[in-house]
Amino acid sequence: MAEPVFRTLEILLPPLVEANGTHPTFDGLENIPEHGGAVLTLNHTSYLDWYPASIAAMRRHRRLRFMIKAEMARVPVIGFVVRHIKLIPVDRSAGSGAYEVAVQRLREGELIGVHPEATISRSFELKQFKSGAVRMAQAAGVPLIPVAVWGVQRIWTKDHPRKLWHNTAPVLIKIGEPFHPTDDLEESVALLYQKMAALLEEAQLEYPHPAGAYWVPLRLGGSAPDPERAQAMWEAEMAERDRKRLARAGYGKVRRALAVLRGR
Repeated sequence: MAEPVFRTLEILLPPLVEANGTHPTFDGLENIPEHGGAVLTLNHTSYLDWYPASIAAMRRHRRLRFMIKAEMARVPVIGFVVRHIKLIPVDRSAGSGAYEVAVQRLREGELIGVHPEATISRSFELKQFKSGAVRMAQAAGVPLIPVAVWGVQRIWTKDHPRKLWHNTAPVLIKIGEPFHPTDDLEESVALLYQKMAALLEEAQLEYPHPAGAYWVPLRLGGSAPDPERAQAMWEAEMAERDRKRLARAGYGKVRRALAVLRGR
């Protein structure tokens, strides 16, 4: 498979990241198939969860294609990368197109990476799951592979400064056994949640958690918000985003109206 941009990233990024201090540890690499389509589902605690999961796929001589917010693809440099490594932009106002692309890619034997939580969890606990990952696996007839990534939230997460350089934080990646969803969507989503929660707890139990650290869940002695407070913070964030979007739309209407008046 040629894909020169992807191949360049595969060659350059791993040694650069390792030289920077990040050393991921993998458990369950054999659960990523060397051939055939599958949906890898990751918990979402960081802007960088995709990286250790992509390295895990590379260790199995595979390439992992993530679904990504469409607005990210509009940034020129990011858009170039998205196009050339075949990520799947998702327009939240019209997500069916991305869904169909993902299902087709799965049928063609590719690995697709999905965050069932859809957004970063400020509590670092699992949020409620969306059903898209399960529906894609059902439609394409491929397995789901639950994945838990832990420790990468220390490098870059919501509401806290990035620590990208010379960061020696250990990162654990737990990869569960593949399983096929049943025809019962609700049952399959619940089973996926259960399997990911078990993997996440396993990773957390192996990881040292300093008391009061911002990146440690409250139940483990950290200072992260509890799930209820984290949900309230997310709802406030979404409300503010909607307010700004409406304000921009209103400003645009005013400008267009003024342009019409000037043209008379």
